[in-house]
Amino acid sequence: MKRDWYKMNKYKDIIKSPIITEKSSDLKKDNLKYVFKVALNTNKIEIKQAIEALFKVKVSKVNTLNVKPKKKRVGRYQGLTSRYKKAMVTLKEGEKIDI
Repeated sequence: MKRDWYKMNKYKDIIKSPIITEKSSDLKKDNLKYVFKVALNTNKIEIKQAIEALFKVKVSKVNTLNVKPKKKRVGRYQGLTSRYKKAMVTLKEGEKIDI
């Protein structure tokens, strides 16, 4: 029983949030692709398992990329945005996630 609870928390730690932009919403309409911000230390297999467990859908493919930090500046102070990993998840035909 505790194992299932641990896995659910682990899955929620892997998938941080959906990325909702104009480009990602076009991907969702045309190709059944959804874009998520995920933890930095995860791999494609863990991402696939987390999506299938949390949203109860079948995943056919996962593409990942690391987003590098960008320089930002406010007045005389400058810094960097945080880096993150982005996952583009392709679902099997007929599957859908309500975000």
